[in-house]
Amino acid sequence: MSQQMPPQGNDLPVHARERLTSMRGDAKHHALFTSDLSVNEFLLVREAGFDPVGLVVGSSIYHIGYQRANWSQNQEMEVLTQAMYHARELAMTRMEEEADALGADGIVGVRLEVTRHEWGEALAEFVAIGTAIRSRNGQHFRNTHGKPFTSDLSGQDFWTLLRAGYRPVGMVMGNCVYHVAHQGIGQWFSQVGRNVEMTNYTQALYDARELAMERMQSEAMSLNAQGVVGAQIIERSHGWGSHVIEFFAVGTAVISVADRHEIPAPSLSLLLND
Repeated sequence: MSQQMPPQGNDLPVHARERLTSMRGDAKHHALFTSDLSVNEFLLVREAGFDPVGLVVGSSIYHIGYQRANWSQNQEMEVLTQAMYHARELAMTRMEEEADALGADGIVGVRLEVTRHEWGEALAEFVAIGTAIRSRNGQHFRNTHGKPFTSDLSGQDFWTLLRAGYRPVGMVMGNCVYHVAHQGIGQWFSQVGRNVEMTNYTQALYDARELAMERMQSEAMSLNAQGVVGAQIIERSHGWGSHVIEFFAVGTAVISVADRHEIPAPSLSLLLND
């Protein structure tokens, strides 16, 4: 997004650097990995030719500014849009720095979470967390910016994607915080008892979703991706009130790495649990 502020990196806490250094091991201590992958995900990531090297996290506690909205106008709340995007980008950048410190090629199973604490109404914590992985054959898997790729794909989806001749290049996102205009008294009376489309609300939510998706696609294009898989559009108000909503679009950008794409045939499995 062109109007967003650039993220600031190289600011990992001292204890984060100590943890990452100890995980890499040395002459006296063997390397130790941590992971939030399930057992099945862990084994499939290994089967795909990668080793988990550590659980990586990035965080940003952000003060979200104020913007006054016109009561009767549909409009993007650009101050809030920029704040929400920049805070997530800071968290993602710090997570990538941790992965880079571990010598990882990428991060799988990334989760982006937004939580509020009691320190203030305008404060929110943005957390990015995932499992950093490294290729065993030394093949290059970093993105066009030289950073470890990020992905919200599960271990199973990551294995399937590679088997089919594709690979992730980055987790891409776009957002839009939008004020939905209130309905006037005259408009409300004219619709009482009638089946009628609420065009004001339709246009507002439609426009907000399209802006979020357009920005997600723009990030994918900057990575020279061929497409985005697993895309989601998440809607939350974050306590701003019923007429201010954020639409957050997120997915994993992918590229083709094979001339032929052989899709693994599905197999039948039966669960024997009670």
